[in-house]
Amino acid sequence: MSALQKQVTRGQDRHVLPKVPVPPLKQTLDNYLKCVQHLVKEEQFKKTKAIVEKFGAPGSVGEILQKKLLERKDKKANWVYDYWLEDMYLNNRLALPVNSNPAMVFPKQAFRDHKDALRFAARLICGVLEYKALIDKGKLPLDFARGQLAGTPLCMEQYYRLFTSYRYPGLKTDTLKVDLNAASSVPEHMIVACKNQFFLLDIVANNKQLNEAEIFLQLEKIMKMSENAEERLPPFGILTSDGRTEWAQAREALIKDQANCDSLALIESCICVVCLDEPCGIPPSDTNRALMMLHGGGGERNGANRWYDKSMQFVVGMDGVCGVVCEHSPFDGIVMVECSEFLMKRITGSPFRTVQPSSTRALPPPRRLLWKCNSHVQALLEASGDRLQRLVDNLDMDVFAFETYGKEFIKKQKMSPDAFIQISLQLAFYKCRGRLVSTYESASLRRFQEGRVDNIRSATAEALAFVRSMTDERATFTDSEKMKRLKDAVKAQTDYTIAAITGMAIDNHLLGLLKVSKQLNMEKPEIFCDETYLASNHFTLSTSQVPTTVEMFCCYGPVVPNGYGTCYNPQPHHIVFSVASFWENTETSSAVFVKALNEGLLEIRDLCNRSATADIKPPESNPAAGQPRKSGK
Repeated sequence: MSALQKQVTRGQDRHVLPKVPVPPLKQTLDNYLKCVQHLVKEEQFKKTKAIVEKFGAPGSVGEILQKKLLERKDKKANWVYDYWLEDMYLNNRLALPVNSNPAMVFPKQAFRDHKDALRFAARLICGVLEYKALIDKGKLPLDFARGQLAGTPLCMEQYYRLFTSYRYPGLKTDTLKVDLNAASSVPEHMIVACKNQFFLLDIVANNKQLNEAEIFLQLEKIMKMSENAEERLPPFGILTSDGRTEWAQAREALIKDQANCDSLALIESCICVVCLDEPCGIPPSDTNRALMMLHGGGGERNGANRWYDKSMQFVVGMDGVCGVVCEHSPFDGIVMVECSEFLMKRITGSPFRTVQPSSTRALPPPRRLLWKCNSHVQALLEASGDRLQRLVDNLDMDVFAFETYGKEFIKKQKMSPDAFIQISLQLAFYKCRGRLVSTYESASLRRFQEGRVDNIRSATAEALAFVRSMTDERATFTDSEKMKRLKDAVKAQTDYTIAAITGMAIDNHLLGLLKVSKQLNMEKPEIFCDETYLASNHFTLSTSQVPTTVEMFCCYGPVVPNGYGTCYNPQPHHIVFSVASFWENTETSSAVFVKALNEGLLEIRDLCNRSATADIKPPESNPAAGQPRKSGK
C-alpha cells in the first residue's frame, strides 16, 4: 500500500491527480523507430524495423502485452512505478557513490574554526527537524509545475520519503523500505559520523526536542569522543560504498553479532546522517567540492565517514566544504533541491549566536555505535576500501560555470532554455566524437499519482541535422539555414519534452512491456533482444536540468563506463555544468567535453546574434527582411 493510500490527509491530491497513462502501442513503436533511425547503421535499422513491425502487428505478442499493461493500469495507482524502481535502482549492482547517489554542493562556508562548523551543523539539524515537521503535518505548500505546461499541480508523495527511507542491500536486488508509521514511543534520532566513527544523537530528551544550543553542545561532545584513539573502531561506513552484492554479503557477516545488529538497526531507523568531515586538504574549487560530496575522497580522506544507504546525508566539512548526498531511489532531484534550499535559506537567514552553556539543560551524552570485528570482517573492510579507492581514482570531474550568458539570453531568442542547452550538449558531443549517441534526460511525471520520471531522448534527427550544419567544414550552410535547423531542433526537443511529462514517452512503456513478458514467463520478445534496443538503452550521455534559486549545484557520475554524466543549472546570466566521466575510458575526457561545450555555446550565440542583425536590416539591403519569421516557440 502506498504512502498516499495510508495517509488520507497527505493524499488530498489523490483525487485530483490522474493516473499515468499507457500510451497507444503503435505510437510508442513509431516513436521508437524515429528515435533510433539516425543513431544506427542503415542495415541494422532495416532489421529493427522488421522486428518492430512484427511485434506490433494485429494479434501479435505486442498486442497481448499491451492488453496486460492496460489491465495493470486499472488495478494500480501507478502501473510503472515498481517496474521503474527495480530497473533504475534496486536491481543495479554498482556501488552507490558516483554511480547512483547524486550530491548537492552548498556554497563554500568560511568557518574560522571547528566551533563555527558545529554551529552551522546545529542550525542545519534544526532546519531538518523543522522541514520534517512540515512534511509530517502535511503543511508543505503544494508544488506546481514550472517550465513546459507550467501551473499543473504535482504529486507530493516523494517528500514523505525524504527522512523515512532506507535502502537495504540484497544479493540480487535491493529493498527500499519506507517507514511512515515510526512508533511514536521511540525517540527520534540522527546518526552523526565523525572521524569514521558513528554516534547516536537523540534529538528528543524528556519528551522535548533539543534546541540549537543543545544540539551544538552534543556535537561538541561527539567531536571530543571521536578523538579518543583508544575507543576508535574500524571504519564500518566504507562497506556501504561497495557494490551492492558485496555489501549484502558483508552485512550477512556483520549481523552474526548482536552488537552489529543493534548498531545497524539504529542507523537504518535514523532520520538522516550528519557527516562531520575532516579538512580534505585540497583547494576548495567547485570541482573538488563536487568530488568530496560524491565519494568523500576515498578511505584516505572522508570516504568512510558516510553511510550511503541512508536517503539523506548532510556533509559539514571543517574546511567549509558542505552539501548533501542522496540515496536516489526514494525521490527525485527536485525534492532534494526544495529541501536543500529551505535549509540554506534558514541557515543564512539570521546570524549565528555564541552558545551560552548555562541556558541548557543536562542531557544524556551521545552514544558511540559499537561494532564487533573479526579477521573476516577486517578483510571485507579492506577490500571495500580498495574498491572505493579505484572508483575515486577513476572519476574525472569538471564543474564549469559558463559566464557569457544564461537563460535570459535564451528566452530572448524565444526558445526554451532547457531545449537550447540540450541541443548545445548534442553539439558538444558531436564535436568530440563525430556522431550522436543515445541520450537520457530525466522528465518528471509528478503530474500523475506517484509519478517519478521518464526519459526525454534528446539525440533527435533534428539535433543531428543542426550539429552537422554547425560543424560542416565546407561551409555549405548559410546562417538562415543553420538558424532554421536550430529552431527545428529546439521544437523537436520541446515537443518530446511535452510528450514525456504528459506520460507519452517511449522508455517506461517499452520497459513495462518487457516486464509483463517476464511475468507471463514468455520467451523474451525479439524486440528486446535486438542490438538496436540494447544500444538505445546504453546512455552514453546522461543529463539532467537541476535549477536552483540559491547558489548551489548538483552533480552525479556517468551511468555507463564510456559515458558522461552532465548536470546543468541555468541561471539568468550564467549556466553551471557539472560534467563527469571515467579516466579509465580513453573515449571520454571531461575537460575536452567542457571545451567543446564552451565553444558550441559561443557559436550558437554568435549565430543567433548574426541572424537577429540580418533580420533588422532595412528592406533595400536585405530583400528577405520583410518576410514573416517563424517563431522558435
